[in-house]
Amino acid sequence: MSTLSRKAQRVSRHKRIRRRVRGTAERPRACVMVSNKHLYVQFVDDDQGSTLCSVSTVKKNAGLSKSVEKAKELGLRAAEEARKKGISSIVFDRGGFRYHGRVKAIADAMRESGMQF
Repeated sequence: MSTLSRKAQRVSRHKRIRRRVRGTAERPRACVMVSNKHLYVQFVDDDQGSTLCSVSTVKKNAGLSKSVEKAKELGLRAAEEARKKGISSIVFDRGGFRYHGRVKAIADAMRESGMQF
């Protein structure tokens, strides 16, 4: 029996989560992706198969020093962009990542900003 790499384990968790988590136009899925350098959040309508809006830390002016601070700022920006699109309630998809650190900071900032999970 071979052991899976950390990435393969995360992908397996993500597939398991995606079987249960589904977004609609009224309540889209907030999909979080965390890489070594950047963070991404996108709001997806799974019924139409389309991304409603997305936010990331790739822009050059997003230069905060700590990753958790970046995540909190990204969560606030994501909630602001979602409100501009008329989104107030979401389904949170952690993407197979542990609900800790950066992922938790994104979710908490979105909740503080008034998003309903």
